Amino acid sequence: MTSAFATCDLCDVHKNDGSGAFRVLPPVFHDYGAVRKFCGPVVTLKCFEDNSLVKAAVDSPGTVDTPAGPVAQVLVVDGGGSLRRALLGGNLGKAAARNGWAGVVIDGCVRDVGELALEPVGIRALAAMPLPTEKRQQGERNVPVQLRGVWVRPGDWLYADADGMVVMPGPAGA
Repeated sequence: MTSAFATCDLCDVHKNDGSGAFRVLPPVFHDYGAVRKFCGPVVTLKCFEDNSLVKAAVDSPGTVDTPAGPVAQVLVVDGGGSLRRALLGGNLGKAAARNGWAGVVIDGCVRDVGELALEPVGIRALAAMPLPTEKRQQGERNVPVQLRGVWVRPGDWLYADADGMVVMPGPAGA
């Protein structure tokens, strides 16, 4: 499924969309996982310098059942753009891959970059930071979040490839 799209093609189709339903994330995110092209329905988290909810999410199944069969989801984390703590590291990247997540997009940092590069999952974040988070069990799940000023809602579809990331209300071609 992930090879059947190109974000440039999606932008060409939706370039005149004035409704705000089609959104393009700014080019500030870097690739850290072994999978460079991924897509899927979005699960959102909002947490600031506390990865308790990130751990709980990647430790859970990353697929959702649809009439067409299971579909891998994309975890989108609004980390408030913090560059002071890493919300995802090697162990959590391994859990995301093991549990079938298509990708993880973090408006914040990751760590264990060498380990993440080996995991068969898409991982995008602002930067690498070796300092881990505190575990305060704080944050919200399945709420609309803003990444770099772009709204992403639970159930939206996120498409990521070498040209960037786009978000839309449903799967392309649906």
